[in-house]
Amino acid sequence: MVDIPVNIKEILEDHKNIEILKLLQRNPRMSIAELARKIRMSNPAAKERVRRLEKSGVIAGYRLELDPKAAGHDITAFVRIRPLPGHLPKISALAQQIPEVVECHRVTGEDCFILKVHLPEIASLDRVLDRFLVHGQTTTSIVQSSPVPPRSPQLLMAPARKSRKQ
Repeated sequence: MVDIPVNIKEILEDHKNIEILKLLQRNPRMSIAELARKIRMSNPAAKERVRRLEKSGVIAGYRLELDPKAAGHDITAFVRIRPLPGHLPKISALAQQIPEVVECHRVTGEDCFILKVHLPEIASLDRVLDRFLVHGQTTTSIVQSSPVPPRSPQLLMAPARKSRKQ
């Protein structure tokens, strides 16, 4: 089978693909048969479209979303880190090793990193912070509530191509 180059712009110009993405955002466990019925296509055609969306990277994956509190992590915090000179790579390497760190972002501004951590209790925060303090300064904010839950970015249709008149 020959790999055909994928044009993401073309993929996002297709209304059926956008429809598929919206349906899978609402229910990532939807079967191909149900998806095909909802978009009024055959099972093989729907499956091929999903495969192309996966191959292009538009669908990056499917994952299980756990409720941190239900999993015993009552505390969520954001930690901003300003590394000491020469310690920048050590922060990202350390963040990858600490299981309480669920997100790590390299950012602009006074701080270089923002981490999201889930902890069973507030006493666990010191243990996590102490591992970073040898590499820089930390500033922590404890989450009180999350009025906007994690969500996927909005689907933007690529602008329709203008037809050339000859």
